[in-house]
Amino acid sequence: MPPFRRWADLPPDLLCRIGESLDLKCYASARGACTAWRCALSPPSPSLLVVLDDARCCPSAASLPTHRSFELKAILSGGRCVGSSNGWLALSVCLYGGQSMFSLFNPITATEIILPPLIYESRWVSKLVFAPNPARDDFAAAAICDIDRLAYVTAGARRWAILDPVRLTGGDQLADVVYHEKGRVYCLTRYGDVHVLRLPERRRRKPIMVEDPAGPSSGPAIPLLSSPADRAALRFQGRRTQQQRNMRMICYEHRRWREQHPIAIPQATMKGTYCTDLFMPLRRVPPGSVGPDLNAPATVEPLSDGNLPFDPATSFAPPYNTVSVFTSAKNLVFCEGNMYQIWRNASCTVTLQLPGGGHRRVAENEVLVLRYYPRRQPCWDAVQDLGGYSVFVGRNNAVSMYAEGVLGLKGNCVYWIGGRGRDQGMVFDMATGRSTPCLPAAGVVPGAPQSTICWYFLSDMVNNCNNNEGRRVYQTRARVRADREQDMETEE
Repeated sequence: MPPFRRWADLPPDLLCRIGESLDLKCYASARGACTAWRCALSPPSPSLLVVLDDARCCPSAASLPTHRSFELKAILSGGRCVGSSNGWLALSVCLYGGQSMFSLFNPITATEIILPPLIYESRWVSKLVFAPNPARDDFAAAAICDIDRLAYVTAGARRWAILDPVRLTGGDQLADVVYHEKGRVYCLTRYGDVHVLRLPERRRRKPIMVEDPAGPSSGPAIPLLSSPADRAALRFQGRRTQQQRNMRMICYEHRRWREQHPIAIPQATMKGTYCTDLFMPLRRVPPGSVGPDLNAPATVEPLSDGNLPFDPATSFAPPYNTVSVFTSAKNLVFCEGNMYQIWRNASCTVTLQLPGGGHRRVAENEVLVLRYYPRRQPCWDAVQDLGGYSVFVGRNNAVSMYAEGVLGLKGNCVYWIGGRGRDQGMVFDMATGRSTPCLPAAGVVPGAPQSTICWYFLSDMVNNCNNNEGRRVYQTRARVRADREQDMETEE
């Protein structure tokens, strides 16, 4: 009788056939079973989040490495994606009266976190970023809510905190935000100025302790979330969860607008799908048991010397001090611990007259990559490559990953979303200086009208990717270099 073969010894072709029938959650779990399976199955990320224009609001993750599409859970009808990070989406749903409801939605598990209401006269949020691994009682988010204003919210707060206007030069405005680590959000303007928003420490909500009305001598403090008998004895029930309070505040703002505009929309109703635990009976809370429920203070400070106003002439090396004004699409990204600005000419081809003489031609959709050197002056200068890495920018929290040897990807490239007409995935090759469509349209229905939303990653911590040639999968650049040296010694 032949010996039993281990599951890890299954032929790679058979594993690939099995993987073709798995959804995204099961596919990712299969890749985590063992090293052999992880090497046989291509990584699902990066993917393009695509929605077919048939009003179903069922997005798909079109994976570039696997050349297939994974169906995801349906999102709320009318929802607009304003951010993406670590497998989660940030959605904005417009309510009657111009107010918007924001939520964090996981399209793999259908988990939804309703954020507190953002009460501000501006009705447009261009981008929202948030801390990894959000939970209903533990989250932190920040957003651009105006040309020069930032807003943030943490778990336990009743509403977003609107910060004072960021000090910008004349004509400048906020263009991009990226959540980095330890509550730091880096903000980029259209002229290339960078500011740092330091969010307060994330706090997980704890059960509220109250004392018997008879006084402290009657016994120890009792948590609100206790047994039904204890709640009956105290004659009140536990406090609402954060999600219930968020939804109640949103409904209040919606109802108040309807009362102020009874003629405009007499039959206006708010439509949406929410988790069942949002609609629980109103619970009465004894006086003194409710805290202030406000966000802890946050600070915004410029990346450079705060005593001097931002000046492109001293921040960017020539000729990029002139080009910075004519590249309207800008993004921030971190790669191997270094900060980069990604500039793209989103308009037509232009030829610029440089102050010192000469000309600089900037082609349509030409991308410039500038690295930050904090100890230099100027502190930003262009680079010709990314050391084998590629970056993915757009509505998502910008991601960098080592792309050499990864199926369907190229190193030293900038992957962005745009183009003429309908948005699509594009790739700019730093070696050739050209932007081309990111083909093939992996797994998307041929000929069907569709909308490309953003880049979608199961995890943003993919700076180290694999080459699927028998080596460890998510390995560092130094590890790749060491493996190559080892291979050369073996060949000798």
